[in-house]
Formats: sequence, structure tokens, C-alpha cells
Amino acid sequence: MTNKTHPQVRVWDLPVRLFHWSLAVSFVLAYLSGENDLDYLHSLIGYFIASLLLFRLLWGFIGSRHARFGDFVRPPSAVLGYLRQNLRGKGPRYLGHNPAGGAMVIALMLTLGLTALSGMALYGSTDFAGPMAGWFSGTLAADLLEETHEFLAQLSLIFIGLHLAGVLFSSLAHRENLIKSMLTGLKADLKKEQLHD
Repeated sequence: MTNKTHPQVRVWDLPVRLFHWSLAVSFVLAYLSGENDLDYLHSLIGYFIASLLLFRLLWGFIGSRHARFGDFVRPPSAVLGYLRQNLRGKGPRYLGHNPAGGAMVIALMLTLGLTALSGMALYGSTDFAGPMAGWFSGTLAADLLEETHEFLAQLSLIFIGLHLAGVLFSSLAHRENLIKSMLTGLKADLKKEQLHD
């Protein structure tokens, strides 16, 4: 889908790409292990997801240009403006994350982080294991933590669906393969008048 006449420029560094695909695979494994009562495996994957998120939080401040939060975190008014532009078929192309994509990064990091945290609390409550062992006790606490954990996992799934829809929409609207760019790190380097950044 990317126009081959344009030179390629590296946008996504290796740490961002490894984080992205590791998180995607880990979420699928966590979801499947949670649905199949593989509690120990599920908790290990949850700890790994939490570690990935902590890494990405750090990388959002010290990473390369397009990995930094300052490059893609925009106010809600900018996100809504960008979405309105797209509804009119006039959404600009961004080399890094567009405003909606940046908002989705934050939404996913928050939801997945809270999912991992509630999972640790649940594990500590029911199995008295992990970093939150003994913080919460009793059936009521365990039930509330389980409901919270499952709600956050489902909310994460909804956000992932919206993320995939946004990637597909943006790929088609700008005629570029965003999935390929998250694998290779490269995107077409269009002229400045064709690019909003």
C-alpha cells in the first residue's frame, strides 16, 4: 500500500516495535489463559505485561522522537478535531502517531496497566502470592477484584478493537501499510506539504 516512489524513513525504533508486538502476543496469551483457568501462567503473563508497560512508560520519556509522549500526546480538543477531519475525508497524515492513535496508546496503557494491577491484587487476595499478597482479604474483596479485573480486561479488548479499526482506516485513507511499518519501523517520507507533524 505504501507508494514505492517515496523514500522510506525510520519512524518506529526497535524498542517500540518489540514492545508493541510483545504486548499484543502477551495480551492474547493472558486472555486465553484467563479463560481456561491457567491461573499460574495467567499471572506470569500479567507480570510480563506490567513490566512491558513500565518499560514503555520510561521509553516514552527517553526514547527516540516518535516514541516520546511529547510527540503524540495531544489535548482532547486536538483528538476530536482530528476525528472530525477524518469524518469529512480530510484527515491529515502523520509520520508518527496521529492524535487519535496517540490517545489510543494512552488509553491502552492505562487500561492494561490497571488490568495488570487488579490482577496482582486479585492474585494476592486469593492465593496470598505476589507483590500484593495480603493487601486485600475476604470473599467480598476477592469478588470485587475479580469483577474489576474482568471489566478492565473486556474494556482493553474493546480498545484493542478500536485500535485495529483505526489502523485499518488510516492505512486505507493514507494508502500506507501501518502494520508493515510497525514490523519494519519504516514509513514513506512524503513531502512536507503532504504531511502533518
